[in-house]
Amino acid sequence: MGDFQEFGDVVQEVRGALNPGRLKLQSNNIMFKNLKTGKVDQYPGTDVDKAQWLKRARGYCLKFVLNSGTIHRYDGFKDTEFEKLAAFISKFYMVSLEKRDISVKGWNWGMAQFTGNGLEFDVDNKLAFEVPLNFVSHTTTSKQEVTLEFHPNDDAAVSLTELRFHIPPDPKDQEKDPVNEFYENVLDKADIIQATGDALAVFTEVQCLTPRGRYDFKIYQTFLQLHGKTFDYKIPYTTVLRLFLLPHKDQRQMFFVISLDPPIKQGQTRYHFCILLFNKDDEMTLELGLSEEDLEKKYEGKLQKEMNGPEYEIISRVFKAVTNRKITVPGSFVGNTGNKSISCSYKAATGFLYPLERGFIFVHKPPMHIRFDEVSQVNFARSAGTNRSFDFEVETRSGTSYTFVGIEKDEYGKLYDFVSSKKLSVKNIGGPKKSNYTDDIVDSDDEQDTHDAYLERMKAEGKDRFSGDEDDDSDSSDVSYDPDAAEASDVAEEYDSNPPTSSDSSDSEYSGSNDDEESDDGSGTDAEERRIKRKKEKEEKKKKKKSKSAKTVPEKLPGSSKKKEKKKKKKEKKDPNAPKRPQTAYFLWFNSHREEIKTENPGLSITELSKKAGEMWRDLGDEDKKQWNEKAAEAKVEYEKAMEEYLANKKESDSEDEEETGTSEKKKKKKSPGKSPKKSVSDSRAGAGANYKSKEFIESSGSASSGLDSDDEPLKKKVKKESKRRRNKNDDDDDKSSSVGELPEDEEILSSPEHSGKSGEESD
Repeated sequence: MGDFQEFGDVVQEVRGALNPGRLKLQSNNIMFKNLKTGKVDQYPGTDVDKAQWLKRARGYCLKFVLNSGTIHRYDGFKDTEFEKLAAFISKFYMVSLEKRDISVKGWNWGMAQFTGNGLEFDVDNKLAFEVPLNFVSHTTTSKQEVTLEFHPNDDAAVSLTELRFHIPPDPKDQEKDPVNEFYENVLDKADIIQATGDALAVFTEVQCLTPRGRYDFKIYQTFLQLHGKTFDYKIPYTTVLRLFLLPHKDQRQMFFVISLDPPIKQGQTRYHFCILLFNKDDEMTLELGLSEEDLEKKYEGKLQKEMNGPEYEIISRVFKAVTNRKITVPGSFVGNTGNKSISCSYKAATGFLYPLERGFIFVHKPPMHIRFDEVSQVNFARSAGTNRSFDFEVETRSGTSYTFVGIEKDEYGKLYDFVSSKKLSVKNIGGPKKSNYTDDIVDSDDEQDTHDAYLERMKAEGKDRFSGDEDDDSDSSDVSYDPDAAEASDVAEEYDSNPPTSSDSSDSEYSGSNDDEESDDGSGTDAEERRIKRKKEKEEKKKKKKSKSAKTVPEKLPGSSKKKEKKKKKKEKKDPNAPKRPQTAYFLWFNSHREEIKTENPGLSITELSKKAGEMWRDLGDEDKKQWNEKAAEAKVEYEKAMEEYLANKKESDSEDEEETGTSEKKKKKKSPGKSPKKSVSDSRAGAGANYKSKEFIESSGSASSGLDSDDEPLKKKVKKESKRRRNKNDDDDDKSSSVGELPEDEEILSSPEHSGKSGEESD
């Protein structure tokens, strides 16, 4: 048996609600941490007067009664844990753990006994129920009855508000009044606030942000009274959870925050925090209403009879002494502007977010305190509609999410470093196992920040966000404009299932320039009718295009081609003949020790094997790594030599390939002077003799076709102009007349124009 016992699934009863927490029994003290509020109750083990083991509907209850009369109950134990607890309590606390039977008769009459700060109701010497008197808010008497009223609890599903006891007179002692005796015992142990005596200190006209207004703070020994123009509040010190002293961002004011559980109530409104605002320059002198001896005895020298200083400092010292709570101040976090807070908004209200050592606190509307032990994960998100700020989301284990918006992007680095140092889980990033704040029962602000891998994760996150920007641009739900695709669709529609020939698609200006050639054909009227018919077909096609899509094809943007090239960029194929890169010293060592590691650590997966090898390589000394580094250097030298030979051979082969491709392209140019698109030999409408041309005509037309790539005129018109110029040249030069029907060496059958009767007669 060790010197401590810890139980994680234990609940504590607080005003009808069962609050989960962790109970730790140590050799010298007992601690319980409330997971809901984070409050830690601690008391010495030597103060335990009784320890009882009670049966509950589900499990068992461990009950401690202290010498001061305070009772602590913890439910959720199992029957098998009794022996272990009994041995531990008897060894270290010097008391025996006794089992107590519970009455299940259901009778409503019995004996009432006052034990500690509780009222026990027994039936046949067995406990029927017990009432914690510190939860009683008011008590009254009438004839033979005593009425108890309890503090309501908003967290409890069902709350007990009132309980009445009928107390009959004692026939043996007529002079004794049992009702008044019962009432006095309840009044002595109950948590009833009575403003008796003078106040310890009074602070007048203190500015409060929550509840809003100016109040007079009257400090009594057991409670605090807030006196305003409209409302009055009484706050017992036992309901104070935490105290915060926070600097305002303007460096001229201070917030003093009082966390309360249960909250103060005003109608249906609940105030879980009381926030005071002070100016740093305001000073005061306070004289307490107790003597020096009483102050020394009761508050152990924490307060003096007369105190001078800034107003916020005086009131914080008084609250710390009377509530016996620590004051929490901002820790190591410093924002981009040098302040301890970050300006942001929660819902529609602006305020300040303070990253503390053990949580976050937001002031002031609505004020909230989020502890690290209840945080499930945090997230950094983009703000809607602007790039100058970001949102900070905090998600708790209970499923509640808090989103703080409008944080300046300059604060991102500082806040991310702080979250990383506290080992909080960041959404969509992952990372190492975060610190389990739930297991830490002791209130400690010490943090061991030994993790340094988040720098690489921040870089990776930046890359992911950058790539995410590009994906958002490309994968838009709207129709993205793609000029190349628009041109392709235009081409597909222009050359549809029955594409016209080049002569059919010629415009009126082209036909107008060739009127002399058309008139020679002798069918000018037919040609005119065909042109009119083609114009009508074009207009109908244009109307169909507009009806199919309302999107018009705009001009090609200057940067669109680059974007497409970037999108369609493919990875170059690796040459199999190229020499392989040399292995590093680590991989040379790993390949030689792979089997040895497998035999020493059987059952490892591939990733676990690599991780184990990496750890072993890291633990090697410089002398052990020296031989592998030398082998890696030798392999690198050999790789460089092989690479030089490979590049030299590659240049020679590339030059030979270029010469071969150049000669083949020249032959192709000689053979193919240029063809009209989608025009076959069978489409020629001229006679058979029109397909045979003189050698001079073919050479000249071939040279002319070489300029087609840079010219916008159609091939048909080019051929007509060349043939016309060639005919004039043949008339002047009689020595170079071509023989009819003779085929040249580089013969090519060209597709004849539609009206080529003139050229056909000349060739004949």
